[in-house]
Amino acid sequence: MAGLLRPQPPRRRFHAISIVAGPSPCAQVKALEGTRLLSLEAPRLPIVGCTNPGGCRCRFQHHEDRRSGPRRSGMRAPVPDAWSTDGNRRRSPGRRNVDVAAK
Repeated sequence: MAGLLRPQPPRRRFHAISIVAGPSPCAQVKALEGTRLLSLEAPRLPIVGCTNPGGCRCRFQHHEDRRSGPRRSGMRAPVPDAWSTDGNRRRSPGRRNVDVAAK
């Protein structure tokens, strides 16, 4: 059984990273600090043009999602149910014979 592969966890579509600056960060890292980037779009560390390429102590912080705040769907008011029966919204009586006879 030594040759069996372990099941891998499912990959998240929007896995993101942010860069945490080291003790003396370069200007490029300062510009990106606090910004979430998709993992596939993230630059390698040290960033090209880093002033500390040999001693760069910056690192990645992993996030489940690129969004940092609450989802907008949670902030919206509930959508009224179009089929609800808690109120008659008709402006005129119906056109059926039974509706006209009920007047």
